[in-house]
Amino acid sequence: MNVKALVCLLLLPVTALGQGFAGLGTQAGDFAQPVPGRALEFPADHGPHPDHRIEWWYLTANMSGPDGTPYGLQWTLFRSALSPRDGEGWDTPQLWMGHAAVTTPDAHHVAERLARGGIGQAGVQADPFLAWIDDWAMEGPDFDNLRLTASDGDFAYDVRLRASGPLVRHGQDGYSVKSAAGQASHYYSQPFFQLSGTLSLPKGDVLVTGTAWLDREWSSQPLAEDQQGWDWFSLSFDSGDKLMGFVLRGSTDYTSASWITAAGEVTALADGAFAAAPLDWHDVAGRQVPTTWQVSLPVQDLEVTVTALNPDAWMDTSVPYWEGPVTVTGSHEGVGYLEMTGYD
Repeated sequence: MNVKALVCLLLLPVTALGQGFAGLGTQAGDFAQPVPGRALEFPADHGPHPDHRIEWWYLTANMSGPDGTPYGLQWTLFRSALSPRDGEGWDTPQLWMGHAAVTTPDAHHVAERLARGGIGQAGVQADPFLAWIDDWAMEGPDFDNLRLTASDGDFAYDVRLRASGPLVRHGQDGYSVKSAAGQASHYYSQPFFQLSGTLSLPKGDVLVTGTAWLDREWSSQPLAEDQQGWDWFSLSFDSGDKLMGFVLRGSTDYTSASWITAAGEVTALADGAFAAAPLDWHDVAGRQVPTTWQVSLPVQDLEVTVTALNPDAWMDTSVPYWEGPVTVTGSHEGVGYLEMTGYD
């Protein structure tokens, strides 16, 4: 989210690890804080914000092959800072982590990369856009036209992304509140990417087409100290409308959502308007994880069941979490992605 997103334990100060999921509830200290009323500026805000502690470029995609088989794809680059400054060479406090995954109905392929900033291993530039870690890259002449690549031992992908709608600002014009105590992030998305390209899987190459959703978020303390995880949904309906919604789990749950019309008009929905309740749990990696959900948004007469394409879509990375494609049935039909963290 994402708050849809994760920052690795390895990329946070050791003292942070006990506060909120993956240390994301740690006090911001000298790092910059998101500011309500700050206007997002493009293309500059497509680039990094080194004075904030954590940041991500997070893409998920729902695709199908020539025979109709559904697939999911994830590409994520995380930035974490040890201090609120930039630097050159080994002097930089900026650290990077990449996650890539491909999900099929019967397999889930995952890879992770870790890198130091300042020495050419990883980074982001805004214009022309380039985000990379090792040989994985998201790049293009601008943010509307991108090429996405990643590879590991048993999978690879090379896909093109073309935006068919506007950027979407969540919350208060991009200022997204995450708790009753006021923790927040700057958060926007490009949920209108059209995708085409090739997956390389153990059984061979597959030509795929579909849609993709890119989330951008940065903060220095996006969670309250008692928030131990989240359930984040990005849903695209056959009507062209879309929904982003999340539940942050703590002593009291906190929710937020954005209803996005097919034309890109956004309605921000405050705590309590969006609801998600587990319907079925699945044993994965020694954990019980909810992989079927009832999702409700009464203001849009939405009542749907969200079902994982592959319940075993566990990200066995430095900080483990569940992330995978879903199908949507009920009052609205469609596809989407689900991310769940904090299930120990």
